Amino acid sequence: MQKTSSRLLTLLSLLQARPEWSGDDLAERLEVTVRTVRRDIDRLRTLGYPVATDKGPGGGYRLRPGSQMPPLLFDDEQVIALAVALQSTAHPAIAEDADRALATIRNVLPPRLRQRIDALHVTTVRPPDPSTPPAQDLDLLTAVSTAIRRREVLRLDYAPHQEAAPQRRCVEPHHLVAWRTRWYLVAWDLDRDDWRIFRTDRMTPRTPTGPRFTARQLPGGDVSTFVTSRFRGSDGTEAAWPCQGEAILDLPAAEVAPHTADGIVEPLGPTRCRIITGSWSWTALAAGLGRFDANLHVIDPPALHEACAALARRYGAATTPEPGRLNAPAS
Repeated sequence: MQKTSSRLLTLLSLLQARPEWSGDDLAERLEVTVRTVRRDIDRLRTLGYPVATDKGPGGGYRLRPGSQMPPLLFDDEQVIALAVALQSTAHPAIAEDADRALATIRNVLPPRLRQRIDALHVTTVRPPDPSTPPAQDLDLLTAVSTAIRRREVLRLDYAPHQEAAPQRRCVEPHHLVAWRTRWYLVAWDLDRDDWRIFRTDRMTPRTPTGPRFTARQLPGGDVSTFVTSRFRGSDGTEAAWPCQGEAILDLPAAEVAPHTADGIVEPLGPTRCRIITGSWSWTALAAGLGRFDANLHVIDPPALHEACAALARRYGAATTPEPGRLNAPAS
């Protein structure tokens, strides 16, 4: 039988690997009795791990989210992947936090893993781009997103331009979107009784938030139509793409927005976002969405569905040319 400390680590690893375990399954894997499993579960709870027990014939144990961050257990390959991901981050808003997290992980690693991480040192170089916006405060974006999700009135100090003194505004927040290189809040301004778009890097939310409100219908019917119409020139001559579609990507909005210069990106949670963008053809639009290398869920229109299906068939039928034809002259 394993020592108690070693057995607890194995038990924790098992609970992290599957959504739920029965007591009998855990006892078999650990080669102990069900009673010992119950005692070990109690020990994990004492250490801060929120292990839930589902009673009844089909019950079992599961590791649920808690109010605090407990110690985590990673295998060797997970540690290497995590270290490389932290080294590779290029987003200015989290670069410093990523460096601190990597240093924390490295300091507690055994020599064999530390050597592997040092051998895989990655340096991410961001191309110089004068249009790249300054680092956006993630706490601010989180506060705004929370107010949107809860449908709570948001009080904020806002500077209309760089030299202007901040003004107190009271708004009903509806959408947090990325347009070209910046983040914007689309909201109903209660003082002006009209829709307004606010740059998030010029606002300071105030707490607490206000009362709950009922969602309003945006002019034009959707956030893309509204935002793009507001950013057109005063003469309305900005050309729109002939093909425009809407989809959901299984990626955080912060990873999609920097690569979507001509579209709208709206966060739908920590790991998903809605993207509304266009291109010169439906095939080009489908291919552009596919470059994000993430699960894609096309919302509209049917023509974009058809273009994605056509590309899938085309890529699926792709073959390697015969060796003798690689350098054959064109007919």
